[in-house]
Amino acid sequence: MVAEAERGRRMNLSYAVVFEQTPGNYCGYAPDVPGCVSTGRTLDEMRRMMREALELHIEGMVESGEPVPSPAMSIDDAVAFHQRPDSEAKARFFASFADDEPPLLSLSFEMLEVSVAVPAAALSR
Repeated sequence: MVAEAERGRRMNLSYAVVFEQTPGNYCGYAPDVPGCVSTGRTLDEMRRMMREALELHIEGMVESGEPVPSPAMSIDDAVAFHQRPDSEAKARFFASFADDEPPLLSLSFEMLEVSVAVPAAALSR
């Protein structure tokens, strides 16, 4: 476990998050934090789960000595990222592993604030 002094002071960071609704659940991801995703049964649960996923993901990065991605994307940036042509290609690739691709019922973009202990030097620019 990393000592509190090594983890740094608590910071509030706001990341743009993409929320997608399918017939079975909601899923979310933060484009600024690759690999950080979560799911939930409702949008409210998804927000809580995504906040927890971001906090745990960032905490793990700090403990591993990895740079923590600075929040850089606005909502407009997240929309553009989600709509990139390569995002559609990636979606088709991942869908190829599933029997049926669930239809997307809704799509929303929000800024989600998390409170994490991060040394200032660990934030990537």
